[in-house]
Amino acid sequence: MTTPELRSGFGPLAAGELAPAPRADARRFLLWDLPLRVFHWSLVAAVAAAVVTGELGGAWMPWHGRAGLAIVGLLVFRIVWGVVGSPTSRFAQFVPTPSSLLAYLRGRWRGIGHNPLGALSVIALLGLLSLQAATGVFGNDDIAFAGPLNHLVGDALGARVTSWHRLLADGLFALLALHLLAIAFHVVVRRHRLIRPMITGRQRVEPGTPLPRPAARPRRLALVAAVSLAAAAVLALARAGESPGVAAAVAAKPGAAAPAW
Repeated sequence: MTTPELRSGFGPLAAGELAPAPRADARRFLLWDLPLRVFHWSLVAAVAAAVVTGELGGAWMPWHGRAGLAIVGLLVFRIVWGVVGSPTSRFAQFVPTPSSLLAYLRGRWRGIGHNPLGALSVIALLGLLSLQAATGVFGNDDIAFAGPLNHLVGDALGARVTSWHRLLADGLFALLALHLLAIAFHVVVRRHRLIRPMITGRQRVEPGTPLPRPAARPRRLALVAAVSLAAAAVLALARAGESPGVAAAVAAKPGAAAPAW
C-alpha cells in the first residue's frame, strides 16, 4: 500500500546527500529498511481485515474494532519513524515538490522507488486512514459497535461521526482501487518492479541513476521509541474502551451497543 518515494518523490535533497553514481557492475540498492517493510505489510493486513469485517458487520464488528486499533498503532509508528527513522523513511524527504511533479509530467523525472505522483497517493492514503481511524474511535452504530472514545461525545455528535466514518470508507475504497490499478499498470505495462523491493528492501538500478542516501540500519533507541509510542496509543485506547465507567455510559444511551473492545 503505502511506500515512501525516492529522489524527486522526496523533494530536493540537501547538498551531499546524493550517493555516488553506481559502478557499471552495481545493480541493487538498499532502499527500504526492515521496520518500514514490516509496517507496510502489517498495514496492508490490518486494512484488509478492517474492510472485510466492516462489510460483514454483526458479530464481526469486535474484530473490526481490533483491526482499527492495529491501524492506529501502525499510523503512530509511521509518524514517529518518519521523523527518527532511516533517511529514506523520513517525511522530510518524502513530500514531492512542484518541480519534481513538473519534471515527472514532462517525462524528465529520474529516480528509483515510486514517482512523485505515487508519493501524493501515499500521503493521501495515510491521511485518509488517519481520519478513518479518528472517526472510528468516536463512532457508534447503535447495533453492534461502539468506539472506545464514543462515551466522550453526545448521541448527536456520535451519529454524525459515524456517518463521516462510513463516508470516508467509500473514499478509502476508491483510493485503494486507484492505488492497486497504478501498481498493476507499472508492473504489467511498464515492467517496473515495485513489489519485490518492499519485500527484500533492495531495488535494481541502472548505472548512472541518481540515488538518495541508502536506508540506514535502524537505530535501536529510535526503533524502541517508535514501537513504544505506537503500543502506548493502542493500549490507551483499549483501556479507555474497557474502563468500568465506559460500559455504563454507553449502555445508558437508548439503543446503544456495548463497547466492542
